[in-house]
Amino acid sequence: MPGKDAGHLLARVTRLFVEEIILECRQKHITRVDILGFEFEMGLFPNILDEAKAKGIDLAMKYIPRDVFDKRAVEKNQVVFHDVSFIEVKPHFGKGKNKHSIAVELTDFSVFYSQDAKGADESLKKGKSKVIVDKGQVVKISKDKNGIVSREVLTQNWTDWIDYWAVDFDFESKREIVRVKREPDAQVHLDGSTNPVQLKLGDYEEVWTGDYVFENEWQSFRTKKDRSIELKSVFREYPPGRRKIAVKVVDIFGNDTMKIIEVSA
Repeated sequence: MPGKDAGHLLARVTRLFVEEIILECRQKHITRVDILGFEFEMGLFPNILDEAKAKGIDLAMKYIPRDVFDKRAVEKNQVVFHDVSFIEVKPHFGKGKNKHSIAVELTDFSVFYSQDAKGADESLKKGKSKVIVDKGQVVKISKDKNGIVSREVLTQNWTDWIDYWAVDFDFESKREIVRVKREPDAQVHLDGSTNPVQLKLGDYEEVWTGDYVFENEWQSFRTKKDRSIELKSVFREYPPGRRKIAVKVVDIFGNDTMKIIEVSA
């Protein structure tokens, strides 16, 4: 991920930024690029990856670990840039009178990042404990008064990573519209009129970004009192034909991942 300074590097990777990279790749005939970021814009995946692939570009999106700020880890070549999380889902179709209905089952959610893992055993003081993330596992490290270190894996199952997940049963039903300022003194035709209208400086127009708004039509989430989570949504009726369903997962660290599947019935 290019950047002019540290402040730029710490900024969130946005859709506009990735689209600029895709455009540059097409101009320079580049077919693969790695994009590194501390944080990615919510809802960026997987649409942007599919758009790039349709243009012959393979994007590899990777998180920058905190280890880049650890001089020892850098010197020992221990910094690992981990892939973004991925989701696996399975659609379930209704039968008989309910054949025009569908439910979504969350079958897998994988994360790959690490946080505060390098040198954690050595830096931990006697009688203390610390929670780290090591290669996609949340681990509690403890050191007793004799200096003996013990590790307890807190994420026993892939479901332990999930704090919240939701389903949009008709993802392309609502376009994402933004208001942008027009160029001054622009002439446009409004409402099909043949007579152009002279716009003044400061006028705005609504523009489709090319993306869609995720609408939360079903969700399951953990609470402080109830830590369980449902892995299959309710059935939702829908008319015959093809449609895209979006599934969004928010992990226990607040990171957002989305997957889109196309179904037909």
